[in-house]
Amino acid sequence: MSNHPKLRDPNRDHLRTDCEKCFGLCCVGLFFSASEGFPVDKVAGQPCPNLQPDFRCSVHASLNKQGLKGCIAFDCFGAGQKVSQVSFGGQDWMKTPESTEQMFKVFIMMMQLHELLWYLTEALTIETTRPIHGELRSMLDETERLTALSPGSLLELNVAEHRVAVNTLLLQTSELVRSDARRGQVKRPEQEGRSRPRMTLGRGADLIGADLRKMDLRGANLRGAYLIAADLRGTDLSGTDFIGADLRDADLRGADLSMSIFLTQAQLNAAKGDVRTKLPPLLTRPVHWVRPADSGEPK
Repeated sequence: MSNHPKLRDPNRDHLRTDCEKCFGLCCVGLFFSASEGFPVDKVAGQPCPNLQPDFRCSVHASLNKQGLKGCIAFDCFGAGQKVSQVSFGGQDWMKTPESTEQMFKVFIMMMQLHELLWYLTEALTIETTRPIHGELRSMLDETERLTALSPGSLLELNVAEHRVAVNTLLLQTSELVRSDARRGQVKRPEQEGRSRPRMTLGRGADLIGADLRKMDLRGANLRGAYLIAADLRGTDLSGTDFIGADLRDADLRGADLSMSIFLTQAQLNAAKGDVRTKLPPLLTRPVHWVRPADSGEPK
């Protein structure tokens, strides 16, 4: 079936950010700049001025009001708590300054591995990918094993090489799902009697500011696409692959993303949507999305 029914809803809690169990690693260990929606220009290893001694953010409740889009969109896929509580056994960088540099480097490695776990876990929930479930399961287990390595062993790991191996399976997943979506998708009632032009896309497509409302994007390849401020209102994105797509300020109001693949919470957080936007079951509606009554558009 073209809506790639889910086999099960796996527990991905360990791949969700839990700042309460993290030592503010993203607020210290990463580089960020004010031009990308962060509070200030900051070098890696320098604490954000808003980070408090208890590792809480002093402006977390007003991120949207202050326009800190970089902070709103950021997601470590649960790597922060994994590094803080498992890799370093609950010893924070303030109390053990000798481990600071290593902890921040491990955090960057762990983020990459946890992102891969998110995609692999999702791929295993899709009926259409059953022919490659054995390979997906093996790769998931291997990636989980890597996340449990000691800090020293993690830093010796060639994550780029492992990512290439994982991506081979994710590409197969994408082809299976997108082909199914293109082949068997039933038209929505409002589309009966008219067809939409199908857009041929490839990785990294430049769609900045594009009006895509009249395009048939079901089963589209939007991997790495630049969708900054693109207009996707009311579009059906079933079977659409969103790995690495830049959705900053993309307008998703009324769009159907419920059957899209490889979408992340960070991408949603960076976009604009409303209560009509349909989401995949394991993602949540960002609190800053407007309601129809607030958007100036009819419900």
